[in-house]
Amino acid sequence: MTELTFYHNPRCSKSRSALELIESRGLQPRIVRYLETPPSAAELRELLHKLGISARQLLRSGEDEYKALNLADSTLSEAALLDAMLSHPKLMERPILVAGDRAVIGRPPEKVLELLP
Repeated sequence: MTELTFYHNPRCSKSRSALELIESRGLQPRIVRYLETPPSAAELRELLHKLGISARQLLRSGEDEYKALNLADSTLSEAALLDAMLSHPKLMERPILVAGDRAVIGRPPEKVLELLP
């Protein structure tokens, strides 16, 4: 079985629901509380690669930081968006389940089932 890593915010209902789905299958992922232990730049790039999305697609546009940092500016580079998420991990969409070389954002929570055995 491939190791599962779950990027989790326990205050988020979607994140809690996704974790319950994983655990209901008898699986115990490695839990990363990304607000307390944010990913490094390399880890964030790897996550984006596994998700198959751009940095912009991982951004939570409803967060105050999104507006304050003017992240809606379409001229911002991928590097600038990565820097914003590294400085403000709250901007990262959640939850994220990683299994081997694949990952999925658990929105809706049932999306995590795509990676489970």
